[in-house]
Amino acid sequence: MHPRLLWICIPLAALIPACTARRGDPVTAAPASAPVIAAIGPCETVLIPHQGDGKTDVAIRHYQEIASRTASSGAIERLAWAFVAKARESADSGYYRLADECARCLDSREPGSLAALLVRGHALQSLHRFREAEEVARALIDKRAEPSPFEHGLLGDALLEQGRLAEAIAAYETMLDLRPGLESYSRAAHVRWLRGDAAGALDLYGLAARASSFHDPEPAAWVRSRIAALELEAGAAERALRTAGEVLERLPGHAPSLFVRGKALLARGHANEALAFLRACAEKSPIPEHLWALADVLRMTGDENGARAVEADLERSGAAGDPRSFSLYLATRGKSAADALRLAEAELRERADVHTHDALAWALLASGRPADASSRMEKALAEGTRDARLFLHAGAIDEELGRVDAARGWFARADALCAALLPSEADELRRRAGRLPR
Repeated sequence: MHPRLLWICIPLAALIPACTARRGDPVTAAPASAPVIAAIGPCETVLIPHQGDGKTDVAIRHYQEIASRTASSGAIERLAWAFVAKARESADSGYYRLADECARCLDSREPGSLAALLVRGHALQSLHRFREAEEVARALIDKRAEPSPFEHGLLGDALLEQGRLAEAIAAYETMLDLRPGLESYSRAAHVRWLRGDAAGALDLYGLAARASSFHDPEPAAWVRSRIAALELEAGAAERALRTAGEVLERLPGHAPSLFVRGKALLARGHANEALAFLRACAEKSPIPEHLWALADVLRMTGDENGARAVEADLERSGAAGDPRSFSLYLATRGKSAADALRLAEAELRERADVHTHDALAWALLASGRPADASSRMEKALAEGTRDARLFLHAGAIDEELGRVDAARGWFARADALCAALLPSEADELRRRAGRLPR
């Protein structure tokens, strides 16, 4: 294996100078603010007037104005990446669909356009259509006269999500050789973490942070939020608080940093302070993981009605927003084992990485099938990923199967990383570990 390459998926937009967007956890819910794509041509659709006062909103209107005045393909391409940036900021997948409409517009003007293919591949990846994204990436590699890091990064990202880690690493190695830097180091760090090397991951995220600049704030903030998350996982809650706080000073409202700071405050025993950050996080990015955390902390602080209201929102939007996380929530909270299993099985058809195998194992256990859960959990643990949630689930499965010593070992490993767990998961860990025979 390439010695440099043990790598996260900042998107291909991160590699393109004209674009400011970066990869987070995309959602597939109906857009909250993007205009509905009407039954008109793609070039007309992307010029529907855009509202908003933020920097990205201004950029969208700027490129729309140029494109409407000059019919410039370059303006349409830049507009596509501005829509991607808006999708990242707003957690609104409607903007990915508008980016895809930009790709269709480009292709209608310049059939076979490589720029259009790259935009389309990125939109497909962000919408969790990983096999289609892989096909686009391979087509780009075949068509490109000179090798470029963009399509190799896209290919690696699509393969990684499908659980084909060795193939993803090979694509990332090519990307690294072509363009070392923030994107390469971030991917290397993620693979290190997947392989259980948290210290190596932190070192590489540090390199990525030093290669970034707050002149382009979102990727700089994102990589530092990952550093904070790993610091918290390692039990360094005070250091995680500082790291996330430094990000929020430069980029207020950065959802991943709000999330880590809230969890770090919880680890320090400051639930009321954590609540403010987790509420702001959920308002900025209402994905299932964030809503789940907010509901847990509302309940911890005595606001049962507030917790139930947030859970109602989560249960309305979760299956569309992030089916894997919603499946985990349902199985953990004992809400609907059948729905948890259905969502995890459907997700596995598109996304076969270790975390999807884990979600399916957890849903199988909730469905009363511990033996099936155990065989699935073996796949979730196959890469050696050091993750408190995986360890909790592995221990619970062994407990149900009567493998007491194995369960005790997994619970001890989960407890060592328990700051990474959500409060209801930490409760599950204490409950299960506490009932093991001594």
